[in-house]
Amino acid sequence: MTSAIRTTSRSALKAAARCALGVAFAAAAVAAHSETLTGAGGTAIYPVLQQWAAAYQKEKGIGMNYQAIGSGGGIKQIQSKVVPFANSDKPLTPEDLKKSGLVQFPAVIIGITPVVHLPNVKPGELVFDGKVLADIYLGVIKSWNDPRIHALNPNVKLPDMAITVVHRSDGSGTTFNFTNYLSKVSPEWKQKVGSDVSVSWPVGVGGKGNAGVAQYVQQVNGAIGYVEYAYVMEAKMDYARMKNRDGKIVSPSLQTFQAAAANADFGKTHDFYLILTDQPGAQSWPITAATYILMRKDTPEAQNKKVIEFCDWFLEKGQSYAAKLDYVPLPNPTVSLIKTYWKNELGMQP
Repeated sequence: MTSAIRTTSRSALKAAARCALGVAFAAAAVAAHSETLTGAGGTAIYPVLQQWAAAYQKEKGIGMNYQAIGSGGGIKQIQSKVVPFANSDKPLTPEDLKKSGLVQFPAVIIGITPVVHLPNVKPGELVFDGKVLADIYLGVIKSWNDPRIHALNPNVKLPDMAITVVHRSDGSGTTFNFTNYLSKVSPEWKQKVGSDVSVSWPVGVGGKGNAGVAQYVQQVNGAIGYVEYAYVMEAKMDYARMKNRDGKIVSPSLQTFQAAAANADFGKTHDFYLILTDQPGAQSWPITAATYILMRKDTPEAQNKKVIEFCDWFLEKGQSYAAKLDYVPLPNPTVSLIKTYWKNELGMQP
């Protein structure tokens, strides 16, 4: 990655943290009279979407205005016909898509990562399993020196310090996948809290967007949160490793996200509906997900075509940006499936 791209991404994330991603970004140097695409939705895709938008504007002269308001907000805006496209880390079921007149397709694969702020604990030094993580977010485990955390980390000097739980305050696809994973590994979590873009959190404080959670964790000693991995890397946060479904301890990385994504067979799905949490495999990261673009079938054809042209561009030319930010690019067979889907569901090709 060039230094210019890296600087742009880092400064964007810092600015986003200050405003919790509640406002729009515009692609760099968008002229006053240039065409502009408008969208809204998840914050997990924000770092790479910003780079895609800047590069697309430079190449095609078309800018972008994207409201990073969370997946829940994006879903509501596309359902209400406010924007021509939305993004969500929570896939909608084929039934819900049909009811709302929507289509969806994946953009990239993301990894959701626990992050902590503890004295004398280095990035990747701390290990969690799903049950311990669920019990922390249930409020059952309240202190960092709890025996259950110590059992997973016998060589880490854990402080006698209260745990401050940080979660999303907005409707979030990152939350959906995080809570979906907790529901799979903890019957108590599934019964008491469940999984959705918004849940009734038993304990903790809320931050808006991935950047808001990251900011809270960085500011509060003893905090734990969960964010998309690009935010971990850009903000140099102290991340935790995880014990996966196969009982192996893995670090968040492009390779472990790819290992989980290797189980994604979109060819066997309807409307690409697929949840990738808690996948088998010795190298699989347990909280992996696809992030989706949502469009309306009844949007004017000319407007939908502009969105499709942008999506075709990032699927064909933008995947290198994704990989450099540790998102998993979609394989060529999946890209081909998406293009066939556009033709069948929207009656158009780029």
